Amino acid sequence: MRIRQLTPVVILAAAALVFSQAPRDTATTMISGKKLSIEYGRPALKGRNFADLMKQLKADRMWRAGSDRITTFTTEADLMIGGIRVAAGKYSLYLHCPESGDYSLVLNSDLGQPLIKVWAAAPPAIANDLYPSFDYDKEIGGKEVVRAAMKKISAPAAELLTYTFKSSDKGVLLTLAWGDQHWAIEIQAAK
Repeated sequence: MRIRQLTPVVILAAAALVFSQAPRDTATTMISGKKLSIEYGRPALKGRNFADLMKQLKADRMWRAGSDRITTFTTEADLMIGGIRVAAGKYSLYLHCPESGDYSLVLNSDLGQPLIKVWAAAPPAIANDLYPSFDYDKEIGGKEVVRAAMKKISAPAAELLTYTFKSSDKGVLLTLAWGDQHWAIEIQAAK
């Protein structure tokens, strides 16, 4: 009898662990008077090493640059990123993380897939949340809008993945920080 009473509690506790997600955050700035934002999940290192986590990437070396739901990059202004014009709109954001060399910011016009498509048992509350593609090159590589090299910079370690914008002479500097890794790229308003 006692086991039957505990079973629902155990099931609920397990479900809470399975469905717990990293906190979500949004980095926002203005560029030429128009809004630019990145909405993302903020994974924590929790004692893990950034380099070891990146070794777990698939052969295409693409990382969704967040956790859980898709990371999105939304701009109300046409932009220049890495010398490439990016039209105002909403994009999925990935990072190309080669084993050596500079990382690249990647924007893609594919905004993800409902979780229910990849996990039939997805809870109704999150079944339609958009999640990234798991085989970037095969599934959505042809929808890439821009891939631009980022520069590695020095900064204090960050336990949680963090995106920040900082005004610069040319526009804004986007910085991604996690662990001991910090990468930045200049973003300008298109003329």
